[in-house]
Amino acid sequence: MKVRIATRGSRLAIWQAEHVAKLLSQVAAVDIELVRVTSSGDRDQTRPVAQLESQGLFTKEIQQAVLDGRADFAVHSLKDLPTEATPELILAAVPERESVNDVLISRDGMGLSQLPRGARVGTGSRRRRAQLLHVRPDLELLDLRGNVETRLQKLHDGQFEAIVLASAGLKRLGLASEVTEELMPEAMLPAVGQGALGIEARTDDLGTQELLARIDHAPSRAAVTAERTLLAELCGGCLAPVGAWAQLDDSRRLVLDAVVLSLDGRQRLHATGTDSLEQADALGRRVAADLLSQGAAELIAASRDAK
Repeated sequence: MKVRIATRGSRLAIWQAEHVAKLLSQVAAVDIELVRVTSSGDRDQTRPVAQLESQGLFTKEIQQAVLDGRADFAVHSLKDLPTEATPELILAAVPERESVNDVLISRDGMGLSQLPRGARVGTGSRRRRAQLLHVRPDLELLDLRGNVETRLQKLHDGQFEAIVLASAGLKRLGLASEVTEELMPEAMLPAVGQGALGIEARTDDLGTQELLARIDHAPSRAAVTAERTLLAELCGGCLAPVGAWAQLDDSRRLVLDAVVLSLDGRQRLHATGTDSLEQADALGRRVAADLLSQGAAELIAASRDAK
């Protein structure tokens, strides 16, 4: 059986597509072809992400390749996939999730608490920026764009004292040795869906959906479902300063922690909830309602107005 996978062309995206291909080869006899697509987010590497159209910045063109029939399904970093569904596409599989944590990489081997006052820290994420400023308001947060290798090179070139990246991407590229400090969720909750892959197929392609269902990981899907439902309820979009992490506790129930922050990090709203895996949607809605009752809508609106 031949299957065509739509993917971005970065080294990390190719790794992710090939990882999915390897998973499929373990459950079926498949012949894989990668369909490389350049996203609008990849084409514009100069402006800060916050100045670009946020919805589908790294996914629209990859989705279109599936809709056009050039590919059978698409592999995304799930944190890039908008929570607003595309009617003709379905999230057919979420393989087992990698680490959700963010990590600090510094030039001089200093952890977050050790960085000197006013240290320049690079990140393209409002979520990371707000949480960093919440614990270290003295830091100078600067915009950082590009693929993983480009970001690391900018650090080594002296543009920053430190940068913050996702642990999952570094592990997948064999770059975990670059990490100075793993930032624990207590201080830095991850992006919704961080560390997970989202595989989309056409809603009318039942054969492909059946194939992909064989590599779906139920606990990972339940966790990201709770997180994505929360974000949808908050109407946050990917640029809002929202962090969320759903994980299984010792009794295999789903625990969802979430935060909404002001852009300057001074205000931080937190909510948590627990439910069964089967009630992931309800859990996401309940934790979102808790945050909204604390004033999350005002913080999110303010982040939208900021350029």
